[in-house]
Amino acid sequence: MTHNVTIRYCTQCGWMMRAAWAAQELLTTFQDELADGGITIIPGTGGIFEVHADGERVWSRVDDGGFPEITELKRRVRDHVAPGRSLGHTDRIKPDPGDI
Repeated sequence: MTHNVTIRYCTQCGWMMRAAWAAQELLTTFQDELADGGITIIPGTGGIFEVHADGERVWSRVDDGGFPEITELKRRVRDHVAPGRSLGHTDRIKPDPGDI
């Protein structure tokens, strides 16, 4: 199956490098799954930073409260393009600081 990821970022805010870095990280992790669909980076305005996998929004700076940690973004994209696939150390749950 062909999968596609789209990253829409704000040019007014200067987030192109952040979008490009996220795209590089996702392409490195999901090179087989995204081989035929790829990643599209789309400039926008108004403070937008959103990531869609196969047309479904997996991250929104506004709704999710900022920018994603790359491990969380990989988990969310994985759930759409390669459900059930292990991400190795990325899947490990960090202990709650209150539990230590």
